[in-house]
Amino acid sequence: QMPHGHMPLPSFWKMVEDTLQQSGAQLRTFCQTFETVTPSPVAQPLNPAEERKVLSLVSKHGPDKLYQVTSNISGGKDLDLTLQKGQIVALLQSMDTKGNTSRWLVDAGGPRGFVPAGKLQPY
Repeated sequence: QMPHGHMPLPSFWKMVEDTLQQSGAQLRTFCQTFETVTPSPVAQPLNPAEERKVLSLVSKHGPDKLYQVTSNISGGKDLDLTLQKGQIVALLQSMDTKGNTSRWLVDAGGPRGFVPAGKLQPY
């Protein structure tokens, strides 16, 4: 019932191959465009209160432990933190209590808790 249902088999496979090549080329073009158009995440400007908190975190944990939240985090489980995009936290442990490395223990300049590792980038 399909329009190509009555095509000879070699012609059908040639059509499939051509379609896949065209789709692959379109996907590569899209990926290149996406990479050039989408800016990489940049550090959010800090207000004075946030700057004081960052200085406190640096003095407690060192500059190499600071991370910035890349998107809002809504804590859903016990001991999870709710943080806003742009906040700075200090890494305390790169896993949770069960050894899950996708949840990190952080110090948010007061509260301490777990956040998804994928929503943090080095500051």
